[in-house]
Amino acid sequence: MLLSRSFALSRLLPLGLLLIAMACIQGGASLATVLFPAVGPATTTSLRLLIAAALLWLVFRPWRWRVARRDWGNLATYGIALGTMNFLLYQAIDHIPLGIAVALEFTGPLGVALWSSKSRLDLLWVGIAIAGLAVLLSLDHDSDASTIDLYGVACALGAGGCWAAYILFGQKAGAVNGIQSAVWGITIAAIVIAPIGLVDVAVEAIDSQLLLVALGVAILSTALPYTLEMVALPRLPTQTFGTLMSLEPAFGALSGLLFLGQGLALLQWLAIGAIIIASVGTTLAADDPDAVEAPYPD
Repeated sequence: MLLSRSFALSRLLPLGLLLIAMACIQGGASLATVLFPAVGPATTTSLRLLIAAALLWLVFRPWRWRVARRDWGNLATYGIALGTMNFLLYQAIDHIPLGIAVALEFTGPLGVALWSSKSRLDLLWVGIAIAGLAVLLSLDHDSDASTIDLYGVACALGAGGCWAAYILFGQKAGAVNGIQSAVWGITIAAIVIAPIGLVDVAVEAIDSQLLLVALGVAILSTALPYTLEMVALPRLPTQTFGTLMSLEPAFGALSGLLFLGQGLALLQWLAIGAIIIASVGTTLAADDPDAVEAPYPD
């Protein structure tokens, strides 16, 4: 009985931690929209990355490990992809519902999984994903989400492309020390994006209340889920992790509905479901489930 309970905890605990991490990420994205009217999505991105980098430096102290000169190229690309992904996603959710933005962004890891998989079922998953995207990109939905903004769509798809680069270069950058590489990646992202978001903002516009909200965004979107992920990942098979990650668009849609009042039409919910099914299918059909690991976009 005791052994059974211990086994259940060893399996259920990491699953629960990853689900909490996904909820935190999408809750943080919803909270970030509170800052948009005051400082805009670009400055919000900059504040999130700067605060998150500072928090992770305090917690993980990456200076304790030496980075080899040959690794800096992958590390820099990884960090730039991460920063650009965050920047484009916040631009997207300023124009389109959060659930749709996350679903469109998820085409990045989905594309990487499809590229890496050799299963004969690939064409089926591609077809399902394309059908879901076609519905999401349709411009004549009668829903509370209103007409889909093309700029928001382009930014979400661009964020998806950056997510794909983040995965590929993150694997290379994290080959030596995953924690150190992730902290350096976020630091590089902050250095690259911060000038874009802070160049035109008035200093007096950033008050203590705004910084408190930005701190909450940084903790929910980066520091907390990253820590939970580090606890959960060693206890889960990569394939299970990839399958759980496929639920990210659903968490985005639910977060938009609960926190932002962004209702979606039934067809849009079905389209998000189609993208989730395609992602789960590619994860389960992969010949080598350890070949592609799609970490959270910290």
